[in-house]
Amino acid sequence: MSLWVRPFVDTNVLLYLLSDDAAKANRAETLLTRRIVINVQVLNEFANVARRKMRHDWSVIGQSLTDIRRFAEVCPLTLETHQRGIALASRYQLNVYDAMIAASALEAGCTTLASEDFSAGQRLDGTLTIRNPFA
Repeated sequence: MSLWVRPFVDTNVLLYLLSDDAAKANRAETLLTRRIVINVQVLNEFANVARRKMRHDWSVIGQSLTDIRRFAEVCPLTLETHQRGIALASRYQLNVYDAMIAASALEAGCTTLASEDFSAGQRLDGTLTIRNPFA
């Protein structure tokens, strides 16, 4: 399962940790054991969706974020990330937020991006492959 060594994980995957879908929650937990990579945007999106759409209490969200950070390398968002993300959005016709995720993954040296929001199998900049961990 070398594809999943140090993968960059998109927010949508981690949100299954709080879902009623046991199979996807288990798969997300398994990914956490692989020492995942995320960025600050993922933490912010996780908190926003967990509160706004899933209606979880702040205490649950806070504990979930703490747990995720224990198993994740968290990359900052920088001006360079932003510039690379804008270039990726233009080149691959991605929305800006997805492009920032991809830019962070590339900057972190990840070769796999675990996400349901991109086209599975898509390659970005020749080195980053999109994988749907639930497929």
